[in-house]
Amino acid sequence: MKARTATRRTAVALTGLAATGLLASLLLGPAATTPGDLRDFILHGDTTYAVIFIHLRLARACLAFLVGAALALSGAVLQGFFRNPMADPFVVGVSSGSSFGAVLVLVLGIRTGAGFAVQGGAAFISGLTVVGAVYILSRRKGGFKVETLLLTGIAAGALASSLTSFLLFMRADSFEQAVFWLLGSLASADWNQVAAVAPLILAGLAVAQALARDMNLLSLGDDAALALGCPVGRIRTIFLVLATLLAALSVSVSGIIGFVGLIVPHWIRILTGPDHRRLFLLSSFAGGVFLVYSDLLARTVLAPAELPIGVITAAVGAPFFIYLLQRRRP
Repeated sequence: MKARTATRRTAVALTGLAATGLLASLLLGPAATTPGDLRDFILHGDTTYAVIFIHLRLARACLAFLVGAALALSGAVLQGFFRNPMADPFVVGVSSGSSFGAVLVLVLGIRTGAGFAVQGGAAFISGLTVVGAVYILSRRKGGFKVETLLLTGIAAGALASSLTSFLLFMRADSFEQAVFWLLGSLASADWNQVAAVAPLILAGLAVAQALARDMNLLSLGDDAALALGCPVGRIRTIFLVLATLLAALSVSVSGIIGFVGLIVPHWIRILTGPDHRRLFLLSSFAGGVFLVYSDLLARTVLAPAELPIGVITAAVGAPFFIYLLQRRRP
């Protein structure tokens, strides 16, 4: 009963924060606008502000919400997968692998392609490739151990990061553009990106919710889960692929944004409990809200200049995570 009450209160609070964040995202930016301008646009369709409110600010807020939701859901899945609240998309190498692919294409001088930028496609493919290699290297006869997968992922991520640094060392003139991928940004957000990632992220959430009960069983240990009828090997593979796809998809449109997949699921778990049937959905919602506010700060703190969004999430996330760790100590 307490868990249900906490879930309802958390959902209501997140809904209020989401509405407030969306309104602030529409009103604040380099071009000065007022609530009256927004009201006139809604009521009378003033085309003067259509580009600002719809094509720039609303598209960016929607993409921020989707990316935050995907990163938080990926983190929640991986924390359940490894049974470790310290896990996030970085530990399996997907973020580092994605940034390597994007920077490689950038250094080669390839800029745009059909639909997504070529860098985004390269980030997505390289992130999946790295995790695929990690999975293959971690397998042994009869399956694989989670500990081996974790250590292999950390090593692969370190290797990908070192290769990215080498590329930037060889082509220092590309460093400024590479900051987008290394620290994250939503400056290039548009409705094409929103339309491309929204169905995939929603499908990922649907899959996670459908298998949330199995994740609850996995949290009891593989032997107990098997005894309770959970096909452990297949479910683990599905969750690993799902978390990888969500993280790679996020990096492909926003670059690397840290701490969202780490702190948001941990925070929701403290508020509502460990049941993944609640955790997956609320983590996605909270991750989206968190990134909307982070992006709002990134583009207004030093306006008209813009901070990388990863700077904001790290500045907010690191102290908050330390607080959570201290709060949990006996």
